[in-house]
Amino acid sequence: MSEPNDATFDIVILGGGSGGYAAALRAAQLDLSVALVEKGKLGGTCLHNGCIPTKALLHAAEIADQTRESEQFGVKAELVGVDMAGVNSYKDGVISRLYKGLQGLVGSSKNITFVAGAGKLVAPNAVEVDGKRYTGRNVVLASGSYAKSLPGLEVDGEKIITSDHALNLDRVPSSAIVLGGGVIGVEFASVWKSFGVDVTIIEALPRLVAAEDEESSKALERAFRKRKINFKVGKPFEKVEKTDKGVKVTIAGGETIEAELLLVAVGRGPNTADLGYEEQGVKTDRGYVLTDERLRTGVPNMYAVGDIVPGLQLAHRGFQQGIFVAEEIAGQNPAVIDEAGIPRVTYCDPELASVGLTEAKAKEQYGADKVKTYNYNLGGNGKSQILKTAGFVKLVRVEDGPVVGVHMVGARVGELVGEAQLIYNWEAYPAEVAQLVHAHPTQGEALGEAHLALAGKPLHAHA
Repeated sequence: MSEPNDATFDIVILGGGSGGYAAALRAAQLDLSVALVEKGKLGGTCLHNGCIPTKALLHAAEIADQTRESEQFGVKAELVGVDMAGVNSYKDGVISRLYKGLQGLVGSSKNITFVAGAGKLVAPNAVEVDGKRYTGRNVVLASGSYAKSLPGLEVDGEKIITSDHALNLDRVPSSAIVLGGGVIGVEFASVWKSFGVDVTIIEALPRLVAAEDEESSKALERAFRKRKINFKVGKPFEKVEKTDKGVKVTIAGGETIEAELLLVAVGRGPNTADLGYEEQGVKTDRGYVLTDERLRTGVPNMYAVGDIVPGLQLAHRGFQQGIFVAEEIAGQNPAVIDEAGIPRVTYCDPELASVGLTEAKAKEQYGADKVKTYNYNLGGNGKSQILKTAGFVKLVRVEDGPVVGVHMVGARVGELVGEAQLIYNWEAYPAEVAQLVHAHPTQGEALGEAHLALAGKPLHAHA
């Protein structure tokens, strides 16, 4: 029997990050009543501790580099220094404007009840917040992720920090060690190097950004060497000791590295502990909520989206999953999301962008003899020469079949991934893309040229 203060909705959503608020907004459009529960700020990790603030820092870093290197473009300028108070003010201003806009969107919907507070799943169809129960005909779990550490590695927020702390530093450290060479690690290493920090990345896997195509990893490593960003790959972390000046890190083989700060960037874990999930029958694996391809948890009328679902931990994945679940609940039978079709961007300098399968995965899936690749060097692209960026567009296709992977390295290639994801998701053949006209001079032409070459008619490229 319901408690007297019970409130019933079509959907109760636990978490107001990218996945949760997208589900709420789409469900409201479909005239479903929604309770959206969030213990922190609407927008979650992406808006407040992830995508948006890190990209603001990366843009400030780009301005620093452009100022420092302006003479090569015939512009004389001098970089006097980096004012972290000013950088943080700029970053926080971006977050604030987006946050206010999101609050306005959610607050103006007659179908959404925003519940501020820490929620817990207390029944298969109910979430409790501060003693009040919110019952849903459907429940969506969207509780997000947290910055992970390693066993025996105690984060103190001063000398040993996570990305959350790094986003709010009030100074530019003289030196830093970045533990982890994935997306988060290489982005912070890139920012700090641009700000004048002596940076060393430590990565246990054999290459940086190991989830990307091997050629993209190699290109990034070459660029980082040129930028004098130190990195040690295939070197697991062993221990850290605090010193008077900072930290001393020991890696496999006994080598030690000293710096002012240690940034722990070993990924993000699912925020599912103590939320009542397992008690209500939700199956988990290492904290991640297991779902089928339609994001159903196995508990009737309960779904999960975003970083708590195994797979890519990307805001735009959670956002799309939120829309999918809302439409699924509304009976619209949306198409299943192809995980490989979700674009991936690493916003360091140079940028990496990709969608679809790596060359290795494609060969594994289709057989080595059935896979063809083409690598178009940005040296042949006019806009890339204007920007003075190096890199490439690499295509992976099935013989006599569609393009199944696009991998790009270079300044601003993240902006090209929109077209790349259409090519992959619409299963385009190289000859079909080759017919499209790309504006000149743009970096988008590199995509066109690569497809021309793969279709057997290379122009500004060698076959």
